[in-house]
Amino acid sequence: MTEEALRQELCRVGRSLFERGYVHATAGNISVRLPDDSGFLITPTDACLGFLSPDRLAKVHVQGPQVSGDRASKTLALHRRIYDAEPLARCVIHTHSTHLVALTLQDVPAPGADLIPPLTPYFVMKVGHVPLIAYRRPGDPTVGDLVAQAIAQARDRGKPIRSVMLERLGPNVWHETPAAAMATLEELEETARLWLLSGKTAPALEAAQLDELRQVFGAAW
Repeated sequence: MTEEALRQELCRVGRSLFERGYVHATAGNISVRLPDDSGFLITPTDACLGFLSPDRLAKVHVQGPQVSGDRASKTLALHRRIYDAEPLARCVIHTHSTHLVALTLQDVPAPGADLIPPLTPYFVMKVGHVPLIAYRRPGDPTVGDLVAQAIAQARDRGKPIRSVMLERLGPNVWHETPAAAMATLEELEETARLWLLSGKTAPALEAAQLDELRQVFGAAW
């Protein structure tokens, strides 16, 4: 995509997430890597994702300074660390999705552990492992280190991830396009909803079922 097309697509994704209740108020942010890898576009700080303007998106040089647009989201540093740690990532989405945040308010797993078990085949195939990142305040620079470590550790295990869950804040997901990142976020949030609706008692897929998903679909679980 051209830069102009990416600006339009970022706004389309933000509006879609807002209109369907995956984001609310001014919570959440989206970034994309520019086509020539010279930098990023990211939503402005305190912007509502449902009412973004393509020409007001923050454009940031890969080396640091902001080039144009409204002031960049305070989570820019985290987005940068994700892009550095995962070269295949072209879009990063962060939301405060209701059911995912709710999961971190009760029976919180240990940092680094999976937030959700492998409940459904599409969760396994489309999302995969989602490690929990222990709570830090919004914008804390140490979060980037923790997320980069999680990405590296998952790669070393041969189980690459495309999302993490920030305790009490929400998920960060990344993918090769904004549309693919949005689909990953949707599958993750809806699986969290199913997990809560089951009273967190639904059995996980069995080992043989997971192996079949690996063999047939290349699932990274």
